[in-house]
Amino acid sequence: MEVMRMAISGTQRGKLISAGYTSLSSLFSVSPLLLAQDLNISEVEALEILKAASHSGRLDTSGGNHAILNGAQNAWEMFEDSCIRITTSSADVDDILGGGISCKQVTEIGGIPGIGKTQFGIQLAVNVQIPAEFGGLGGKAVYVDTEGSFMVERALQIAQGCVDDMENDNCFRQRNIRAVKDKLLPKDFLANIFHFRICSYTELIAMINHLDKWVSEHRDVKLVVIDSVTFYFRQDFEDMAQRTRILGEMALKLMKLAQKFNLAVVLLNQAATKCSEGSYQLTLALGDSWSHASTNRVILYWKGDERCAYIDKSTSLPSAYAPYAITTKGIRNSSKTCKRTKMM
Repeated sequence: MEVMRMAISGTQRGKLISAGYTSLSSLFSVSPLLLAQDLNISEVEALEILKAASHSGRLDTSGGNHAILNGAQNAWEMFEDSCIRITTSSADVDDILGGGISCKQVTEIGGIPGIGKTQFGIQLAVNVQIPAEFGGLGGKAVYVDTEGSFMVERALQIAQGCVDDMENDNCFRQRNIRAVKDKLLPKDFLANIFHFRICSYTELIAMINHLDKWVSEHRDVKLVVIDSVTFYFRQDFEDMAQRTRILGEMALKLMKLAQKFNLAVVLLNQAATKCSEGSYQLTLALGDSWSHASTNRVILYWKGDERCAYIDKSTSLPSAYAPYAITTKGIRNSSKTCKRTKMM
């Protein structure tokens, strides 16, 4: 990340990264007032950061390494960005995901009814708020609810479970950070989840079209969950070609949103069955063309009496599955610790 080369304090770098300012170019077009609001600092401190960014930019140009075309990013910076992840609260599921749900990517999670799709969505909306002192992003979440399945009472339980886990952390007890403890209130976690109830596919399209502007005004948002992306597109369309075009445009906008603002997009999907060589297998809804809409595709399914998450498709992760459990505190490791990995 370019901000890592700036002559500023580590705390300031952390605030910049958490607010989505990872490149020098992202700082060149922002005002001191807006930067101060995004980082929750004074305008004087924001002005100092902008001066440091300007100085770093001049050094890069004089060194002859400045890209001729704006918007270029080297592979190392891309790799560093891909390491920013949101934990699922299940170490086994995080393991097969390479550490959790990745920012700058679109991840699709789907499965049959009752398998825990919404539980994952709510868990991630809570976990994205874990403070940086605990290895989190300290961000906020947008929850787009098309089915009316978001339950605020359940969100409160999961938030309380997250708080309990952090307060039981040995590092927290040793450091006794008051500033962090003030953030560990379940009601504050709920206050940082922006819930949008969507009642038709036209509302969903309008919502996605407006997200770019909305997130640009709320730069601390680090997660967008759509629960579910399937609901209206399975029942309101007779023209499948039109549906494919609309879904393709929607997927492209969500991918651009994730890249532009360095956030994670999670699409919850419903299950379907697919006939292959005379046998039926579990897949996700909306057809083969939609399977290319995400960077990672995770299918949730039952294996006996145990829930499992399986990486069905990914550009960087091997096919693998891991068991998980749904507890009163949210998503956690299964009581059975078995996990198998199969290389692609």
